Amino acid sequence: MFKIKAPSLRKRGTAWGLCVLLLCTNPPFCLANFNQAKELIYKLKEGLPRGTLIGAIGRDLHLDFTADPPFVFSLPQKKVSEQYVNLSSTTGELHTSDKEIDRETLCPDTSKHQGCILSLDVFVLPQQYFQLVKVKIAIEDVNDNRPRFPVEEICVSVPENAPTYARYAVEQSAVDPDVGLHGVQTYWLVNDFGVFTLDVEENEGGELTPYLIVMEALDRETQAEYITDIIAEDGGTPPLLGTATLKILITDVNDNCPQFTESQINVTLLGNATKGAHLARLHAFDPDLGANAQINYAYSERVPRDTRSLFHLDRVTGLIKLVGKTDSATTSKFYKLTVLANGPGCIPAVATVTIHVIKVVTGPPVVTPRYIAVEKDGTVLMKESELAFSPIAFFTVKNTDIKQKVDCHLEGSGPFRLTPYKLFKNEYLLETTEPLDYEQTQEYELTVVARNAQGLVMRLSLKVQVLDENDNAPMFQKSLVEVSIEENNAPNTFLAQLRATDHDSGRRGEVTYHLGSDAPGVFLIDGVTGVLSVATSLDREEKETYRFIVRATDHGTPRKEAIATVVLTVQDRNDNSPRFIDKDFTFFVPENFPGFGEIGVLSVTDADAGENGWVALSILNGSDIFMIDTGRGALRAKMPLDREQQGTYQLWVEAADGGEPALSCVTMVTVLLLDVNDNPPIVLFPQSNQSYMLVLPSTLPGTSITEVYAVDKDTGMNAVIAYSIINRKGGEPGSFDIDPETGNITLKRELSNRGLYSLLVKVSDHGQPEPLHSTVMVNLFVNETVSNESYIQSLLTRESDIEVEEKPWYIGQTEGPESYELTPCQPVLVALSATCLGLLFIVIALTSYICCSRVQKHRKKRLEVEIPLKMDSDPLQVVDRKLRQVSSI
Repeated sequence: MFKIKAPSLRKRGTAWGLCVLLLCTNPPFCLANFNQAKELIYKLKEGLPRGTLIGAIGRDLHLDFTADPPFVFSLPQKKVSEQYVNLSSTTGELHTSDKEIDRETLCPDTSKHQGCILSLDVFVLPQQYFQLVKVKIAIEDVNDNRPRFPVEEICVSVPENAPTYARYAVEQSAVDPDVGLHGVQTYWLVNDFGVFTLDVEENEGGELTPYLIVMEALDRETQAEYITDIIAEDGGTPPLLGTATLKILITDVNDNCPQFTESQINVTLLGNATKGAHLARLHAFDPDLGANAQINYAYSERVPRDTRSLFHLDRVTGLIKLVGKTDSATTSKFYKLTVLANGPGCIPAVATVTIHVIKVVTGPPVVTPRYIAVEKDGTVLMKESELAFSPIAFFTVKNTDIKQKVDCHLEGSGPFRLTPYKLFKNEYLLETTEPLDYEQTQEYELTVVARNAQGLVMRLSLKVQVLDENDNAPMFQKSLVEVSIEENNAPNTFLAQLRATDHDSGRRGEVTYHLGSDAPGVFLIDGVTGVLSVATSLDREEKETYRFIVRATDHGTPRKEAIATVVLTVQDRNDNSPRFIDKDFTFFVPENFPGFGEIGVLSVTDADAGENGWVALSILNGSDIFMIDTGRGALRAKMPLDREQQGTYQLWVEAADGGEPALSCVTMVTVLLLDVNDNPPIVLFPQSNQSYMLVLPSTLPGTSITEVYAVDKDTGMNAVIAYSIINRKGGEPGSFDIDPETGNITLKRELSNRGLYSLLVKVSDHGQPEPLHSTVMVNLFVNETVSNESYIQSLLTRESDIEVEEKPWYIGQTEGPESYELTPCQPVLVALSATCLGLLFIVIALTSYICCSRVQKHRKKRLEVEIPLKMDSDPLQVVDRKLRQVSSI
């Protein structure tokens, strides 16, 4: 909806200012200024539901709704309000009412140039604010009407001699109440038969008239009418269609002339023949219609008058009768009759009838017919349903000389016979020998010949005309009609034209087409033309093949019908994108999985068929590491993968079909590497086997001395580390213990011996099937201070290799101190240790004075060394602190 605002706020503010300024001195002036009429214009599409906002009058007039008393809006035209709009009395908002606004009903006589306007007057109250607001609502058209033809069947007559590109107006053009682009925009034919086309012309008033254009030569005698559908289409989105049957009648012109079926006829006539005898019947045919096919038979001017008076020619039927008396006393004579068949504007066709009159001495036999079947003017009418041996007529033969024998027989072709009647002499019965068939032969020319012993002959001609009956059912040209159409077709698409013929004549041979009961409702067939169409768009993915029957019935009594089967195949179009079975894929693979092993299968489908349904997979990222087996959709890695380098891979995989243009979709594939115990623990502290730590002899048992810190790059149980002391050297056995979970080394007993204690610590993970481990040497120097670092380094170098004890120290400790047994070498070692300690004390005493100056410095270092190393902090911070402690030592 759009709106055109009232006069600008600036002007309105000026008016309000003047009102406030002059309110006390001149109120009428202020009121007069405010009461100026306002005009608001809104646009509204037709057919919108109830409650749709049309416009806000108060807001568009920029009224101050804080004023006291408040504004009141009123519609004086109650009828209009009740029909189409509702006005809010407090806000001035206009909404659509219950009655839907239909532009064609509201403004039936407006054109696309005039527009449709709904005018309202709105009062703004109370009196001190009063003003009249003119509201105009422009109703915009929507495409809610389809084109309609004034009649269901339109007939256009075209002469068969119409020249190529001749134009004939289809006067009953379609009407669409909508305007503009929503009105009729074009016309088209469902079937042009390859003979016609359709053009559209627009007059000065903008009205469209379809013109039928002849594209090929016409021949009424070949096809007298064409029946199709004419479609009117408007310009809406989507367009709406109107349909009517277009019957093109090919009118006859006199472009054919009569032709005789026989141009030479010979007749033998006895001299004593009786008047009225039928001698011959001429037949000419003109394929034209109506007056153009009328034929008149006449004698040529070369036929003498006396001959004409002797032989009468019927101008309409072409029957020649004997109307005079021949002279039997004279010799035989020949009469040559030249007969003309005249048609309108034609050169006459010529036929010659030669009559040989034979002299009769005693007189020829006399043949008297008595008809059993219906007869009129020598023509017998027989139904084709008559059975074989149906009687037609009796013939009584009388001879002038009763002593002479008469031979009576039948001349002419057809299923007839003339036989003597068994009960009576000289009586002959004419009957059929087979059932008659109108579709094979419509009429027969027969002659009954009676000959006596003198050779005198009497001939009696008659015609048998076969009457048609409904004995033929319609017959389809094809009993199986196979049709194919691409899916997503336009509505009312032409599929095929079924043709059935019926050899019967008249209404009995007219065929009407019907869909069978098994035909889906989306298919339509024209009952007259047999044009099969589909009303809606088809979807191959919904159904690919339709099979149903079409019936062709005639109009005979009883009716007969034929059946044809229609098989419609919906051809595929690439209108479906590939679809993965899952929205995304997640595969779990153990690390070090062999290269080109199958990680998982990406299942994808495409509802289309053929190349449109062939799907190719490709990796959009990570193709240097991964590949896809397109045949199975198997994802493979080109190389073994290491979880410690990268544990998760996210790939985007695209599936593209083989259509033109190709359609595609993308899915995310997550590859998660499962840990394998392929990394031994790495000891971060101590940093080397040559590092050591000072431990004071006064340290109390239970004190945390230091810790071994290690990490494992694996995860899970493969990264769970256990610590154990597997060997020790120097000092007193069992002096130190290690926590198997934390690696924290604590003092277990008081230190009585000074010197270097070396602990070989094994760091092992819990991996399966085989745990991995590493070792580290932890060196502890028990003394009050470090006086000679070179001496300690020599000890570390000398004691770098520790032999692994066959029996760990802790086995004996489980039974208490009493269970500890001295080896034979232990007394010697104790004596040597006591001697070394004595010498050490002497050296310390001598050098104590020298070292006094360094006491403060060494005290600071000793305090730093004695700080416990186990802290609850980040592993990296712990490692960093341990490195600083080692450097201070």
